[in-house]
Amino acid sequence: MSSPNSRSRRQRGGLPSRQRGIALLVAILLVALGTMVAATIAYENAMTARRGVATFALDESVLVAEAAETLAAWGLRAVRKSDPQHIYFGQGWDKPVGPVEAVPGVMLTASLEDMQGRFNLNSLVNSDGTPNKVTFAAFQQLLANLDIEPMWAGYIVDWIDPDIMPMNPDGAEDSVYMGQTPPYRTPNMYITSASELLALPGFGRDRYTKLKPYVTALPIDAKLNICTASGKVLDAFTIGQQQFGRDLDGLAQNRQNAGACFPTLDVYKQSFASPDQYTAAQGLFSQNSSYFKLTSFITIGTTEFNLYSLMYQDATGNARPLLRSYTPD
Repeated sequence: MSSPNSRSRRQRGGLPSRQRGIALLVAILLVALGTMVAATIAYENAMTARRGVATFALDESVLVAEAAETLAAWGLRAVRKSDPQHIYFGQGWDKPVGPVEAVPGVMLTASLEDMQGRFNLNSLVNSDGTPNKVTFAAFQQLLANLDIEPMWAGYIVDWIDPDIMPMNPDGAEDSVYMGQTPPYRTPNMYITSASELLALPGFGRDRYTKLKPYVTALPIDAKLNICTASGKVLDAFTIGQQQFGRDLDGLAQNRQNAGACFPTLDVYKQSFASPDQYTAAQGLFSQNSSYFKLTSFITIGTTEFNLYSLMYQDATGNARPLLRSYTPD
C-alpha cells in the first residue's frame, strides 16, 4: 500500500510534466511562426529590391534606346543631305550599330529597316473607303507568291473599309466576327499594326509568319520604295512577271554592284507585262522613304530589353519617333 508521501510526490510531479509538454509545443509553434514571418519579410524585401533594380534597368534601357533614336535621326539626316531623292542599300543607314557599350555595363545593338520596302496593307483601301483595285490585285499576287490563299485580301479590305457589307466572293464583316469566341467587331479603320492580321478568323500563326516580313501598316500615302523592296514585293505589282523574286541573291548582288538605287523606275517599268499596266500603278512607287523601323537591343548585366521605334523623316531631313513598342509588330 502506497504511503501518503509517495502519492503526494506523484501528484506534484504529474502536473509539471504535462505543462512542460504544452509549453514545448507552444514554443515550437512560436518559433515556426517567427520563422515564417522572418522568411516573408526577407522575401518581400528581396522582391522589393529586385523590382527596384528592374524598374531602374527598364528606365535606363529606355534612355539608351532614345539615344539610339537620336543617333538614327542624325544618320538619316546625313543621308538625306547627301542624296535627297533616294534611299537605297549601301548609304550607311542599313548598317547595324554594335554591340557597343553605350554606358558602363550597358550594351547596345541597333539596326534600321526601311518600312516602305514592304507592302503597305493600308494601301488596299482608298481614302474614300473604296478598295484600291491595283493594290488589291498586287496583294493577291503577293499572297499567291507566298503560297497563301489570295482570298485573304478581301478579308483585310473588309477589316479596314467603313461599310458593313462583305466583299464578294471573299470577305468578312461583323456577322462573321460576332460568331467568334469571344465575339468582336471589325474596326472599320486603317490598320495600326500588321499583327492585326491574326484577328482574321482562321488566318493563323503560320500564314502570318510567312507574310510578316513583307507587309507593314503605314499611312496610305506612303509609297513603295522600289530601291529597298524585296523581290517578292516587286513581283507582286508586275502580276505574273517573276523577274526579281526568283533570284533574291541576284537582286542583292545587282544592288551591291549598282551602288545606287536598283531597280530604277525605268528598269522596273520594263518588268511589267504592258505599259498600261505600269501606268495604272506608277503612282504607287517611289525611290525615296520617310518611314523606318529602329530595332534597339539593350543588355544590362543579364537583363535584356528590346525597343522598336517607328521613325518618320520629314522633307527637311529631320526624323522623330512616331511609335514605340516592346514587340516587333
